[in-house]
Amino acid sequence: MVNGNKDTWKIYILTLIAFVVGTAQFSIAGMLDQVATSLDISIASAGQLITAYALGNAVGTPVFMILTPKMKQKNQLIIALIVFALGVVSIMVFSNYYILVLSRAVTGLGSGIFSVTAYGMAVKLAPEGKQGSAMSNVAMGVSSSLVFGVPLGRIISSIYGWRAIFGMIIVITVISLILVMSIIPDFKVEETTGNNQESKLKTLKNPLILAALSMTFCVFIGFSIVDSYITPFLLGTMPQMESSISLILMALGVGSLIGSRLGGYLADRIGVTKTVTIALIAQIVFLVLTTLLVDLGLPGIVAIMMWEISCWTFGPIQNLNLVSLAPKVSTIVLSLNSTFVQIGIAIGSAVGGVLISEWGVRAIPWFSAAAAIVAYMFLNINRYHVKQRLKIKEVGEQ
Repeated sequence: MVNGNKDTWKIYILTLIAFVVGTAQFSIAGMLDQVATSLDISIASAGQLITAYALGNAVGTPVFMILTPKMKQKNQLIIALIVFALGVVSIMVFSNYYILVLSRAVTGLGSGIFSVTAYGMAVKLAPEGKQGSAMSNVAMGVSSSLVFGVPLGRIISSIYGWRAIFGMIIVITVISLILVMSIIPDFKVEETTGNNQESKLKTLKNPLILAALSMTFCVFIGFSIVDSYITPFLLGTMPQMESSISLILMALGVGSLIGSRLGGYLADRIGVTKTVTIALIAQIVFLVLTTLLVDLGLPGIVAIMMWEISCWTFGPIQNLNLVSLAPKVSTIVLSLNSTFVQIGIAIGSAVGGVLISEWGVRAIPWFSAAAAIVAYMFLNINRYHVKQRLKIKEVGEQ
């Protein structure tokens, strides 16, 4: 591991880039109604731009990692940013819906490669015992995009059109690429048999890893069902708040920022398992409260914000949870987790579109809560396997 005292500040470079990547991913959700109007498509069809991004990330990222097992992580970051930039430029240039779907998939691929690599590098740059905080710092960049990038995108799109925000993203991406090339140190991916397809499949057969990844999958289905359609949900349940949508989006972004920091803080103090448990239970509670309080205005917004906090408390710490379960193949488990996150987001955005079409926006928190309950069941399965492993270890020592 690199000397944390000397290199910790470089984690914040990764945080900056994560902000750019997050803005490209989530800003669409904040202006989904405007995108639909501009392209003359339905809200559900516009939501598939979110699905395309997630699928590009989920499918492309593990393939790239399998094909580049010995590539230095710095070079992986450079390739990630180039691919990401190509996708964003295509979004700005083309107006055809199907080309935009493809462009979003390319952007998602670049984002996925960056995220997996950045989390792995953050662990190596962090001082001993601060890996949870390091991962939450990278996640803080993504959550900051919800605080500033998403509402900013909403404001800019109202004035200059929804593509304008992507022009800003390109400029910052170029700056980020220069910073990576000049400042970020080289790291090699772990040279283990884990960097191949056979080991990847073997890792998936581990019941501990499989249960944890299933938990990730369910959480992000639930997250995407609501988050992908947050603007239509707010407009449909609180039409009196239409003029304040940007402020509400910013408040939700603040919630994600708090959650990212809270996750690292709790994990370093009470442990990963307890932190994940608290986050999952909180998601279920606040989703139910959202459905009960949304008509009251401010109380409903507070409930949604608390749900956002709990989601972002879970996200970065689940990465640390998986690394602790399989430290020798950390790159593989991080890649798998990223894949399950994005597949969950893709399915969630698709399901959310169907739910809105069939039952309206009020249905989505209930289905999101159901997904969180299933995730909690997988957490208990994970706990069971951990206890069994400890019992076997104790017997062996005797």
